[in-house]
Amino acid sequence: MVDAMELRKRFPALERMVGDHRALYLDGPAGTQVPQSVIDAVANAMVESVSNVGGGFDASRDSDRVVADAREAGADFFDAQPDEIVFGANMTTITFAFSRAVSATWKKGDAIVVSGLDHDANVTPWVRAAQERDVEVRFVEIHEDATLDHSSLEGVLDESVRLVAVTGCSNTFGTMVDVPAVVAAAHADGARVYVDAVHRAPHVRPVATSLGADAIISSAYKFHGPHLGVMRGNPEWLEEIEAVKVRPAPTEVPGRFETGSLPFPLLAGFSASIDHLASLGDPDGTRRERLTTGYDWIRDREDMLGQLFLDTLPDNVAIIGPPTMDGRVSTFAVSVQDVAPDVVARMLADVGIFVWAGHNYAVEPIRRLGYLDTGGLVRIGITHLNTEDEITRLNTVLERIKP
Repeated sequence: MVDAMELRKRFPALERMVGDHRALYLDGPAGTQVPQSVIDAVANAMVESVSNVGGGFDASRDSDRVVADAREAGADFFDAQPDEIVFGANMTTITFAFSRAVSATWKKGDAIVVSGLDHDANVTPWVRAAQERDVEVRFVEIHEDATLDHSSLEGVLDESVRLVAVTGCSNTFGTMVDVPAVVAAAHADGARVYVDAVHRAPHVRPVATSLGADAIISSAYKFHGPHLGVMRGNPEWLEEIEAVKVRPAPTEVPGRFETGSLPFPLLAGFSASIDHLASLGDPDGTRRERLTTGYDWIRDREDMLGQLFLDTLPDNVAIIGPPTMDGRVSTFAVSVQDVAPDVVARMLADVGIFVWAGHNYAVEPIRRLGYLDTGGLVRIGITHLNTEDEITRLNTVLERIKP
């Protein structure tokens, strides 16, 4: 059983003060705090693993080990194999590069499908690639409660579709997507599926064997790691794709998709973040098994905190999205009556409560729901590090915000 208050002691950032107020981090969708173990892993690697890989000396072999350990950690995280794990600067950068490689196989008459629920990092890279190849772009629509319209998906799929890009969970509304259902429908028409799991991964483990997608991508800073992108790719698909790379770069998978030297200290921090998540689970068993039970604890705690937020929400605050914890994670898009989102965020910041306001790069859903021209929404991102007292503090302050 994890003691939540003891767990918080691992995170130095949680000691931050804003004037007389202790900082209340509710900005998890834009990045989470890191435990001391991750900080130490990065710092140690900056001493021990600063040489490049493939050399015949100790410092280079240290870097070889860091890379190998990170691929093992990524494999455990996704329930995959080490040679299926690709690293890059972040999800957006990997997706731009990967979309160019994938689109080289497209031709006029083909089509791709993107989602009206997605962060723009899983929309624009694919749209731009399609435009360059004269390929049709089709959109899956969303419902008014910011959930994916699966009947709309059925209407845009046919044998001309080469790729479906979809989120695993909305980064603004917290709504979950039935990824296996999307994958089954896409695969039935012969399309590949690329899943943005950046906002799914902090709350629900992105298990490749369960999701079934051809590629699943996330960013470690969303789950208490460093700024680093990580992708699990179907090895059969990766072998088909000619990577965009310099000539001396590796020709084998997965290295051929990793442009330039990898950030070895960040890879060490990534491995430490996976170990941290595993430490929340049953201490017996393998790291993969501990990740499973650790995520069970995360989900239970965040469901409890999210329900408390919903149950005590003041009357001047409206939720945009599902009004319960069913089908969602503990990320909430809200509006405060007659007060602009950026004003709300500043008022909360003045008393040490950190939230985001605006479109949060989720341009498509914010536009579709009619909030793009009115300043977007306030986004509140609760993680398992938050406490019941913090939720009470948040709603007490929200209740006092008036025009």
